[in-house]
Amino acid sequence: GDDGAVAFAHVAENRSQDANLIVATSSVGVTQIAQRRYPGDADKMRWLGMLGSDTGVILVKADSPYKNLGDLVKALKADPASLVTGGSSGAGGYDHLRLLLVARAAGMGPGDLRKIRWVQFDGGSNAVTQMLGGHVGVVTTDLAEISGFIESGQARVLAALSQERLGPPFAALPTAREQGLDVVGLNWRGFYTGGKVTDAEYDKIVAGLKQLYDTDEWKKTAQQSGLTPNWIGGKPFEEFVRKSIADLRTLSQDIGVIK
Repeated sequence: GDDGAVAFAHVAENRSQDANLIVATSSVGVTQIAQRRYPGDADKMRWLGMLGSDTGVILVKADSPYKNLGDLVKALKADPASLVTGGSSGAGGYDHLRLLLVARAAGMGPGDLRKIRWVQFDGGSNAVTQMLGGHVGVVTTDLAEISGFIESGQARVLAALSQERLGPPFAALPTAREQGLDVVGLNWRGFYTGGKVTDAEYDKIVAGLKQLYDTDEWKKTAQQSGLTPNWIGGKPFEEFVRKSIADLRTLSQDIGVIK
């Protein structure tokens, strides 16, 4: 309940030492922590690992004047309110923040970030449909949900917000990183456990998750669910989560979502 906040509170208060408990979470939950909508911060839990992710993309109509991410950023820097942007989250939600992370990486300050117009739609497909109808200029959402629009040639991806280029059939999609903006915007799926679980217990759970991740069965299940298999585990995952929270928190402050 409450975007995972109820489970978070229950684990923190009642099961912080329970090494038999792991809880599913995602980038959406971490965004809620960043915006202080959970009863505590990252240090309340031990972050185990990410097993898969849906890649965020920034896309436009096939006939858009914006041919690459640089064109879009140039237009936004010249006039932040010059075009309407949208996705499947509300203002301050993860889709919105992913676009703003790109704009901030390009040098836009808090005042200009707040001027970027954002519209929430009921799902990424609806957002792209409205974009094709000319009601929205740019959409930020997850790749899996709207891949058909790309494969049909109706939409063009300006940037995939992945660590590196994706595999087929999306190997041609350029990343934000290769265009000079170090932004990763994954809608990842992973797990945490209680904050007082011992190091030995923690390491055992991480090893078990990695063993699961390495199986062909998991790779197949992930891909059938629209996820790209993607492993970050143990200490690197804890560092990844903490950095994500810090970045999303400062950005949320910049646009006035939180103080």
